Amino acid sequence: MKPRMPRPGVLRTAAIISALAVVTLFATAPSGAATEYAEIEGSGSTWAYGIIAPWIAQVQAAYGMQITFNQSGSSQGRKDFANGVTDFSDSDIPYQGVDPTTGQTDASSRRYAYLPVVSGGTAFTYHVTVGGHLVTNLRLSGQTIAKIFTNKITNWNDPEITRENGGHALPSEAIKPVVRSDGSGATAQFTLWMDKQYPSIWRPFNGGHAGLTSIYPRQGNQIAVAQDAGIMNTIKGSGGEGEIGYTEYSYPLQAHYPVVYVENRANYYVQPNQYNVAVALTQARIVGCSKGGACSPHGIPANSYLTQNLDGVYTYKDPRTYPLSSYSYMIIPTSRSDQRMTVPKRQTLADFLSYDLCTGQRLAGPYGYSPLPLNLVKAAFGQLEKLGPNAEGGAVSGVHIKNPSANLAQCNNPTFVKGNLAANHLAQIAPMPLACQKATSQPCGDGTVPPGTNGNDPNGQNGTNPNGTTPSGTNPNGTTPSGTNPTGTNSGGPSGNTGPTSSDGTTAPGGNTPTTGDGTTPVNGTTNSDGTTTEAATTPAATEIPANRSTDNAVWGWTAVLELLAIVLLPGLYVAWLRRHRSAR
Repeated sequence: MKPRMPRPGVLRTAAIISALAVVTLFATAPSGAATEYAEIEGSGSTWAYGIIAPWIAQVQAAYGMQITFNQSGSSQGRKDFANGVTDFSDSDIPYQGVDPTTGQTDASSRRYAYLPVVSGGTAFTYHVTVGGHLVTNLRLSGQTIAKIFTNKITNWNDPEITRENGGHALPSEAIKPVVRSDGSGATAQFTLWMDKQYPSIWRPFNGGHAGLTSIYPRQGNQIAVAQDAGIMNTIKGSGGEGEIGYTEYSYPLQAHYPVVYVENRANYYVQPNQYNVAVALTQARIVGCSKGGACSPHGIPANSYLTQNLDGVYTYKDPRTYPLSSYSYMIIPTSRSDQRMTVPKRQTLADFLSYDLCTGQRLAGPYGYSPLPLNLVKAAFGQLEKLGPNAEGGAVSGVHIKNPSANLAQCNNPTFVKGNLAANHLAQIAPMPLACQKATSQPCGDGTVPPGTNGNDPNGQNGTNPNGTTPSGTNPNGTTPSGTNPTGTNSGGPSGNTGPTSSDGTTAPGGNTPTTGDGTTPVNGTTNSDGTTTEAATTPAATEIPANRSTDNAVWGWTAVLELLAIVLLPGLYVAWLRRHRSAR
């Protein structure tokens, strides 16, 4: 005789128990139940705001922290911090002293420290339609991108663009580059890359100046708008036809909009997912960190410790490398006598950043970023101690910060490799691109499906893990993941034919219609260290960030936690109920 299922009331009780478990789990703040918090204010990077916003929502829901962050751009964030307007800031580049192009002063006499908080890729999102369909698999070399943003290539049917897309010509229409109007870390990283890799193209356009600039020197028919969100909204708008702009990958990912497949030095076209960014940044040189991964601030000025040199990233010849990968940094006060920082504020900032560096890193991939590796997390925890026990001018009593080793022991970061500071697990398991993503090949159009993808699961799981659960990287609420066409149709090529689907499940200009997932082949298996399955076919989709609606953010945070606890606890509760039921018979 089959056992009866629990009555609805029993299930409701189980759900209530799960909810109470969540409350118990999160009722204690990182530094203890009696921790006193105070509202803190920050400003800065819109490039990083796509992950800062959900972090703030999570700590507000879990710990009651009150944090405001004005996404004003990296330049304004550095200025606000220097002028004592904010408690902390986020910037994608350090203080420059003087902007090499504009000559604007960019410095701070307020004592500070940098700590990396997240990495990601600067993506190029665009709006080009053919036969009424959005082209979703555009391939461009770095040189072509540099020429587009310096007005040397001005039409989408340019022979260089046609050649890079397998001979499939796009329509004859003007290219309208969309650039930032405000001081931007994204602009600084993009122009630094052009200066390092294509100086003969960039420097004449930049008035003969070498180096990066945070203020893009707009010329010709370029459109200038503020913030990453402004770039995204302009391009995806009804008047966005022909436009292309640069922004952190999070924005087009959550807007379900295409980004360019950028050619790397291995001559493969790739996108800025968390794996390709992780691979690229294994070649970043971090000031104060050895090749073995250990970092130390001794003998290094505060204004350079942990800053990044990306020369090796740009030229790395691993086929998985996304060349425009970089880190974003928090800037925190370090002086014991800092006028803005009370003990409760210091504790709030320390606990907020402790969350970001550990639990928060697991949100990075789904939100379009890449989590930090072990050595940088450890170094960042060392920087946090400058808010309390290691503050300049003497320790600040009442600020409780766990030592780095204790914090690291509790981190569940998907990049960590136990006992190896220099290793990055995401880079180790990063999928290789398909042969048809090589620059010398036609865009993927042979109908092949790489092993392990949703399109051709050898175990008959139809894209699910072997245990029947939803694979890592899919959207748990059942919506269509970013990178797929929500209508279920493919985009047309230049002649109106359906283009080949490749890389992240989107469609290339022209050709036949194969399904290639995210266009990658797993390396060394597809099982992650946390037991989940790496699905090469699926680009992780994230819940869209509400427009400054804290109630929605709180609901999202608690809903995610409740779902997780329900998954973990309900099966055990059901088994316990079943045993009691049988023993009572």
